[in-house]
Amino acid sequence: MSDHVYKKLELVGSSTVSSDDAARNAIAQAQATIRNMDWFEVVDTRGHIVDGKVAHWQVTVKIGFRLES
Repeated sequence: MSDHVYKKLELVGSSTVSSDDAARNAIAQAQATIRNMDWFEVVDTRGHIVDGKVAHWQVTVKIGFRLES
């Protein structure tokens, strides 16, 4: 296995569907401009309540990507 150096990028994704969908939205958006993404970690989950129901999810993710040599 080769040695790699990674950088972490912190993003907040949102969704009206689920927390998983919010994380996927953040990763999908990052994919448009960031190369070599290898892993992610969820560091925070929160939501918005309307009329006693979950109306919106927000998930903070840290995405690790390899720096190019």
